Amino acid sequence: MIEVLAPGLFTTVQDLGREGFGPMGVSASGAADPVALRLGNALLQNAPGSAALEMTLLGGTFRFTDSAFLALTGSDFGATLDGQEIPCWKSFEAKCGATLRVGTTRSGARCYLCVAGGIEVRLFLGSASTHILSGLGGLDGRALKKGDVLATGARSVDHRPRMIAKSVLERLAPRKILRVTPGPQAEWFDQSAREAFHFNPWTVSEESNRMGLRLEGTPIPTPAGGQMITEGISLGAIQVPHGGQPIILFVEQQTTGGYPKIANIISADLASVGQLRPRDQIRFEPAGFDTARRLLQDQEDLLRSEEELIA
Repeated sequence: MIEVLAPGLFTTVQDLGREGFGPMGVSASGAADPVALRLGNALLQNAPGSAALEMTLLGGTFRFTDSAFLALTGSDFGATLDGQEIPCWKSFEAKCGATLRVGTTRSGARCYLCVAGGIEVRLFLGSASTHILSGLGGLDGRALKKGDVLATGARSVDHRPRMIAKSVLERLAPRKILRVTPGPQAEWFDQSAREAFHFNPWTVSEESNRMGLRLEGTPIPTPAGGQMITEGISLGAIQVPHGGQPIILFVEQQTTGGYPKIANIISADLASVGQLRPRDQIRFEPAGFDTARRLLQDQEDLLRSEEELIA
């Protein structure tokens, strides 16, 4: 069991999400940085989609009522275990009664606390992921609060310390230049608007969350006043509403929308979006569909190769 002594700024239970329910109006949710979650589970020899705790900007404080094997992945939040500093990307043991304190981010937006056996909560539509906007999944459909107690699953193997290879971390490091394919309405935007979108810098707004990231920069001229007939939208779609400031639709996105979509983040770069903080500056780089597929395949091959992952 894990006792929550302090929940942090915004800590939720997340796995890899619930795919296939968009027609019902339910977005996938899941880890904002699925690569970090999968690497944490690989360290502990869990199933890739085992549920973990996702912490945003400021981590929590947790006490363990029994010994547990853990891993912290994603951004470095300056964690300590009973006062001893704990590095990211390496599994470690917390003895019975130990206290883990996860501090403030030193790099990106999110840190993942993975535990051998995973976090156990009641599944909703086959997933443990918390969907905050609908109040479903996770622990009572909400962020953690002080006094919560979380159950963990049984360990499937005996554990020893493992770490992710430095070369893997370099290859999978979050990007600030995000690669995009053309969106369904890309041709609605004139050439100058597309060039401005791709080559001008954009700043992540304070008004950003798991539903979407609002961007600030030189406005893009929007076709049809930024309006269109509502249609289905995909994870990572970039809408341009009236006013010309783009919005990246993210893991808790609405499943339909009525703004033109100029581009879509490639699947291999979605984890990088999950590590963006307010005031981060980004750019967009055009990519073809063949390139997007190849980059995703390369990423998947790496994540599935234990020989390469573990140092």
